[in-house]
Amino acid sequence: MAAPTRQAMRLLSPRLQCLKQQQVSACTRQMRCVSGRYSNPTKRTVSTAPIGVSSFVGAGIPEPQPVHNPLDIRANRLEYEEKRRYHTRRMRFAGMGLLLSMGGLAMVLFNLDLDGIEQAEKKRRGQQLDASSEANARFQGKEVHVIGAGEDKRIVAQGSGENIELVETGTSNVPHFPRTIYLPSSPDSAASASAPGIVGTAQPNSPQNPGNAANQEEYTLVGLGIRTVMWIEVYVIGMYVRTMDITTLQEKLIHSVNPAASTLIPAEKEELKKKLLDPEQSREIWGEILKVPGIKTAWRISPTRNTDFGHLRDGFVNGINARKAEARTLTKGETEYDSEDFGQAVQSLKAIFTGGKAPKESILILARNNVGVLDVLFQPKPSESGKQKAMELLGTVPDERIARLIWLGYLAGAKVSSPPAREGVVAGCVGFAARPVGSVETRVI
Repeated sequence: MAAPTRQAMRLLSPRLQCLKQQQVSACTRQMRCVSGRYSNPTKRTVSTAPIGVSSFVGAGIPEPQPVHNPLDIRANRLEYEEKRRYHTRRMRFAGMGLLLSMGGLAMVLFNLDLDGIEQAEKKRRGQQLDASSEANARFQGKEVHVIGAGEDKRIVAQGSGENIELVETGTSNVPHFPRTIYLPSSPDSAASASAPGIVGTAQPNSPQNPGNAANQEEYTLVGLGIRTVMWIEVYVIGMYVRTMDITTLQEKLIHSVNPAASTLIPAEKEELKKKLLDPEQSREIWGEILKVPGIKTAWRISPTRNTDFGHLRDGFVNGINARKAEARTLTKGETEYDSEDFGQAVQSLKAIFTGGKAPKESILILARNNVGVLDVLFQPKPSESGKQKAMELLGTVPDERIARLIWLGYLAGAKVSSPPAREGVVAGCVGFAARPVGSVETRVI
């Protein structure tokens, strides 16, 4: 047994020596790695040990990485889901970026004032003055003069033997509104007899038109404001009341606060203002004022940029739909606006605004007579020489509910089409109510 054992040991000794050399080589490499890590400060790395495991255990030995088995179905599925979520997130961010870019570009193009660019180009070439200063210096072809200062300041447009008192609007696009306008008493007035569909240019009592020869009625401004969509100015709108109906308007406003008074004291004026701004009470007050037969009122609309009848029509129809929804909420059932004839009246309103442009400096008039009939009048943009063009009758809507809802859309309810316009009208109504009933003074505060 001794001879075979010695022979086996001789055979195994080379193998043992080889294994011993491999172990020594591995230890040497590990020691070099460790010594190199701590001997060269620039190559030191900081590693955190797992929670609950001592940092001295296994120091310098890298943790084994999990080996992915390509035949593991669950692992493949998880990897696929992770990649899908990653690419989905990237697609969503890219889509949102594209939409924001397109929206920003659309807003820039919409806000781009081509007329202003053209005027600036002409100014650069020395052909004419700046458009904004020219617009502030003239109104309907007449020179604008400022008389006085402070609260007593008056702005007057003078020319052609007449003076037109103006009110500042607060925007340079449409800087002024007339304090009084003259509208035909009916489409069959003497002014429209000469040409079908023409109702004549609104002119005050002047040497060229003594005694309102065109049978036109005077309307006085109650208040105005700017209609905006988001932050974009769309048009300036002002509410007018027939001058001879101001006394009736004063009585209704004053009696809504104090039935026995003929004018309002400061505390009652504040109460009237709160009522006119309150969603519920404003409906009651304006519902009483808009009863038929009643007073004649009108809205004067002047676009601040080039637009068309389609955009104006959509705004009016949206206001009507909003008031219809409020009426359904209040009554919790069917209303007078759910009938078939009212739907036909809405279609008639839409037909009036089919096609056509409403450029800057043009004028749209929505006139409501004492029985609620709505007349839509339009005065095109003045000619290049500044001459005013004739006012045209676009159409009529006999159903009084259409005009009533359009008026309520600007004056009553929780949300109105133009909060600045409502605030301006409220201020004017409070100014009327602060004067004695029947006062001939019609200046708007």
